[in-house]
Amino acid sequence: MNQNNHTWVMEFLLLGLSNDPQTQMLLIVLFLGVYLGTVIGSLLLIYLVLNDSQLHTPMYFFLCNLSLADLGLSTVIVPQAIVHMLTRRNVISFIGCAAQIFLSIISGATQCLLLAVMSYDRYLAICDPMHYSLIMTWKICGQLALGCWVSGIVTSSVDTIFTLCLRYQGDNRIAHFFCDAPILLTLASGDIHKAETAIFSMGVVILLAPVALILVSYGAIIVTVVRMKTTSGRLKAFFTCGSHLLVVILFYGTLIISYMTPKSSREQMKRVAVFYGVINPMLNPLIYSLRNKDVMRAFRNAVNRK
Repeated sequence: MNQNNHTWVMEFLLLGLSNDPQTQMLLIVLFLGVYLGTVIGSLLLIYLVLNDSQLHTPMYFFLCNLSLADLGLSTVIVPQAIVHMLTRRNVISFIGCAAQIFLSIISGATQCLLLAVMSYDRYLAICDPMHYSLIMTWKICGQLALGCWVSGIVTSSVDTIFTLCLRYQGDNRIAHFFCDAPILLTLASGDIHKAETAIFSMGVVILLAPVALILVSYGAIIVTVVRMKTTSGRLKAFFTCGSHLLVVILFYGTLIISYMTPKSSREQMKRVAVFYGVINPMLNPLIYSLRNKDVMRAFRNAVNRK
């Protein structure tokens, strides 16, 4: 699969996670189970929010958008990885690789921004409840969600253009199970400094800036909760924010390791990618559902109606 050094690469060979047949079979079962869990969990959560009037609130509106982004990220990565392991033909075209990079970054960047918006929503609900309904109107919620998706598209466009405008000649083997911009840069011919700088800069904007907003929001939330006089009020506030905070830690932690530490080993990046691209999209619906009394109530009502 190696190309001649003077020939433009037209396809890439994804080396995957393992060459061992038994390990690959285990990975197929794991990936398939996790993907089905992601699809069922995300669609079920969206269905419950749309069909239960008590869930028609800004928090659940943003949660629906987060579920769509989770589903998009998982769908872009997992099915193709399963097919490659089943057929043992790990080839992806240049156009296919470009599409995978573009779509996966859209979903990932949108999730980053949605989590920041959701933390701001929780800040207003707990720290300024009197003005919450005046600030978080449906018009504002729609604009915030649209802004997250548009920003994700812009970020993805920048990263994809800088990555794919480089010359790819010679080695076409990608030490990964899907096309990821930082990994692909290692195969580029010539100077990749501008592309690395662009990807790192977009990472600062999409990863670190939302993290700063989340930290500020939760700092204010903690101060407000500590000042509450009743224990029940404190527990309710922590319970409301606990699910979101857990998702934030899991998602941002893995992405920062992957995109903000350029010297990470390829094996480390593959392990991190399995978590944020395969496991995490399945965990989000579970975390928000199992720890949320409103969602569980809506689920029981839906089952009883059927």
